[in-house]
Amino acid sequence: MTEARTSADGGMETSYGFRQVTDGEKQGLVNDVFHKVAKRYDIMNDVMSAGMHRVWKDAMVAALNPRKDAGYKTLDVAGGTGDIAFRIVEASDRKAHVTVLDINGSMLAVGAERAAKRKLSENLDFVEANAESLPFEANSFDAYTIAFGIRNVPHIDLALKEAYRVLKRGGRLLVLEFSEVEMPLLERFYDEWSFKAIPRFGKMITGEAEPYQYLVESIRKFPNQENFAAMIRNAGFSRVTYTNYTGGIAALHSGWKL
Repeated sequence: MTEARTSADGGMETSYGFRQVTDGEKQGLVNDVFHKVAKRYDIMNDVMSAGMHRVWKDAMVAALNPRKDAGYKTLDVAGGTGDIAFRIVEASDRKAHVTVLDINGSMLAVGAERAAKRKLSENLDFVEANAESLPFEANSFDAYTIAFGIRNVPHIDLALKEAYRVLKRGGRLLVLEFSEVEMPLLERFYDEWSFKAIPRFGKMITGEAEPYQYLVESIRKFPNQENFAAMIRNAGFSRVTYTNYTGGIAALHSGWKL
């Protein structure tokens, strides 16, 4: 049911789920997926994770432990709808500033609307740009976060190098991503849920199954925990670790620019 994962040497740049595409083709296909699901993104994540993404995101921000300081600046990448950014601002007692960056304008529009409703707009910037080429000066941010977005970036190695570049010395990278399940019984159940149930629920919710099919396939192509940790080290990060959540369904990766 699953296909071989890519390794630390690359491969995601030509992988649109289980389908091989040319280098340069993937970004447009992924953009189309997120234009389709932007307004139902939270529901999509609830379906993909059976609601657990909320718990994992809370754990991610708890691990970050943002300073309660108006000078604390975080870059949240592929976070258009604001899920992580809102949590960071609230955890800092509404003092931190978060720049939300996404390549997809539809996702950013949803996030900006949600921020206004929460009266958080003053703490947030929304920037449409590519994670592989960030429009910021070096040494600009105290933290870089990305939740369930790195696997959709075609050239992950470039995105990680850009993360390293824009972080201040002593800054931290946190990446939350679906990963390789470490328990055989859970893995079998998860495969059944992913490949049979999720696309069906997706079609019921949005009228389309294809975006969900891509998303579950992209999870299985993404490098496993050890290989992705190696990619983070290759980008220059130190003290690289990861923590598995829910038997490895998701993992939180951490690295420091020292």
